[in-house]
Amino acid sequence: MAQVRYIVDDVSEAVAFYVSKLGFEVEQQYGTAFAMVVRDDLTLWLAGPNASAARPMSDGAIPSPGGWSRFVLVVDDLESYVSKLKDDGVHFKNEIVNQQGRKQILCEDPSGNVIELFQWQQKSSVYGGPAVRLGE
Repeated sequence: MAQVRYIVDDVSEAVAFYVSKLGFEVEQQYGTAFAMVVRDDLTLWLAGPNASAARPMSDGAIPSPGGWSRFVLVVDDLESYVSKLKDDGVHFKNEIVNQQGRKQILCEDPSGNVIELFQWQQKSSVYGGPAVRLGE
């Protein structure tokens, strides 16, 4: 199982976003400091400003949300899923990109962390088999 850590501004807001918008389930939450949400084989660690992961580094740099690193959620019908998320007020960084039948788009969580939504042209066992169905 993969684990990814995102620094977030507000743990409760981030948990609500990932659970209600992207189909994650809460595994553990430690107040406003930290939570773990799970979806399929991904555990997402949400570290708030009070978490140990948010402490300043030895060079003085302070971890913060955002950047371009991201995880990818594979969906079967990208246009429909994006339409629903836009209706729910989710912010997108771009429009759907269609490259030889593969489609992708980038959205952001409430802290500005990027999530890629992706649709395969064909389901392929080379990349782990059938697409994940979000929202079912």
